[in-house]
Amino acid sequence: MSLFRTKPLTTILQQGGDGESHGALHKVLNVRDLTFFGIAAIIGGGTFSAIGQACYSGGPGVTLLYIICGVACGFTAMCYAEFASRVPVSGSAYTYAYVSFGELFAWIIGWALIMEYSIGNIYIAFSWSGYFTNLLEAFHIHLPDWLTINYRAAHQAFLDGAKGEGMQAWTTAPQIGSLKVIFDLPAVLINVLITYLVYRGTKESRNFSNAMVYIKLAIIVLVILVGAMYVDINNWTPFMPNGFGGVMGGVSAVFFAYIGFDAVSTLAEECKNPQRDLPRGMIYSLVVCTVVYIILALVLTGMVSYQYLGVSDPLAEIFALKGVKWMLFIVSIAAVVAMTSVLLVFQMGQPRIWMTMSRDGLMPKQFSQIHPKYKTPGFATIVTGFVVGLPIFFTDENFVLDFTSIGTLFAFVLVCGGVLLLSPQSPEEVAEGKTKGKFRIPYVNGKYIFPLLVAGSGGLIALLFPDFFISAFDYSEGNRAASIPMTLFFVLCTVMSVLAHLKNLSLIPLLGLVSCCYLLTGMAASNWMWFGVWLLIGLVIYFGFSRKNSKLNTEN
Repeated sequence: MSLFRTKPLTTILQQGGDGESHGALHKVLNVRDLTFFGIAAIIGGGTFSAIGQACYSGGPGVTLLYIICGVACGFTAMCYAEFASRVPVSGSAYTYAYVSFGELFAWIIGWALIMEYSIGNIYIAFSWSGYFTNLLEAFHIHLPDWLTINYRAAHQAFLDGAKGEGMQAWTTAPQIGSLKVIFDLPAVLINVLITYLVYRGTKESRNFSNAMVYIKLAIIVLVILVGAMYVDINNWTPFMPNGFGGVMGGVSAVFFAYIGFDAVSTLAEECKNPQRDLPRGMIYSLVVCTVVYIILALVLTGMVSYQYLGVSDPLAEIFALKGVKWMLFIVSIAAVVAMTSVLLVFQMGQPRIWMTMSRDGLMPKQFSQIHPKYKTPGFATIVTGFVVGLPIFFTDENFVLDFTSIGTLFAFVLVCGGVLLLSPQSPEEVAEGKTKGKFRIPYVNGKYIFPLLVAGSGGLIALLFPDFFISAFDYSEGNRAASIPMTLFFVLCTVMSVLAHLKNLSLIPLLGLVSCCYLLTGMAASNWMWFGVWLLIGLVIYFGFSRKNSKLNTEN
């Protein structure tokens, strides 16, 4: 069946380099550019917005969650790096799934990645707007409330009878007939601006991104240094005020901070030496950002009690509480710069995935058209701008944050699983020098190590957190939504331990797969419901259009 038929590497590589059929992308990126693109994508909304909700949920213990997510993403990044080295073309996890699992899974991943990039950018646009509005206020420029909030949030404020910006926007907004004119103007405008920049070219986007990375790293270092002067170690007690469940409750917010390194892999066809530079760029950016997040979380929870951090602008909030008013202006500048760079990288990633899917016949052929002058996927870039821009008028940031994280984790699980299915590096490849300059995950036989790690981890958790397994298997009505995913996770660990022993599976991708699956257990039931609806819509499109037009079908 073509549903699960994998695509040969030779075919994918030929498509990626086919300048006659698809046009050639400009190869202008080196390892420094890729590292900076990774940092640009990772340090943004997770630093200036989502980190507040994570700290509010987990307290100082959220640093453990950043470490867990960093380790999980580290294993996953190595799997991405191996795929990027073997398959140096655009498409990210979509292309990797096509090589490993076949067309149906490739489509599902491509559909999930729309959530990661396009829908994730909606959240970033909302956060950007909040900080930009604050920055305008510093210059005594005030936008009407009905131009700085989304319609859904304003309507909800009216229904709840809540005082504040939402109610003010609802009561003062102009009307067209019975429809109130309420939308987030800054969020809409930044989406238009970024779409135009990405449309114009990769080189221009690279220069803009690199400059922003220098600025925001310098300001974040300043935030950490100034904030460290106000740290009170008493605020770190209790370390996990809401228990380990509270720490895991912030998984959507924390993981959202890390998803940017995936965007680096979509730039493969614009790299000068993708097989060498892509792996380095992903891993370097991930290491830098993990260290930054851990230090920043410690500073935030040390400056004030975690109870004050459940806001959309936590960095501004802590300095306001401490009376350091001059830092508010600097934080607003840093947030605007940081989130602009995230918008840029995500807006570059999505069109390139659609371009690759179009080459395979799974999307209309217009999506693979390369602009003759700018050498970018022009049509796909414009469509991405609409996909991001239109929902800004009717959705809100909390919904898209959870929606994005679950789709990304799902993609990461399949990437790690795909590496397990790849053929191992052969002695002939090594002898012929075909692996020179390519990244390969060091092979560590998981036959005995992985089952021992699973058993040892279970014993350690039982010792340190005696109530963990009791709550994990508590199927009472109020706890069922959390217990079912955890039970499935334990079943997965058992099955993978058996397979590792029987098949001598590689340890690192195994650890990446299991750690990402563990993070999925922290997702709320409502997230799974919406994700299921999203996948169902994707499957309808696949069987209605994509499968009929797939080149695997037309060529055979």
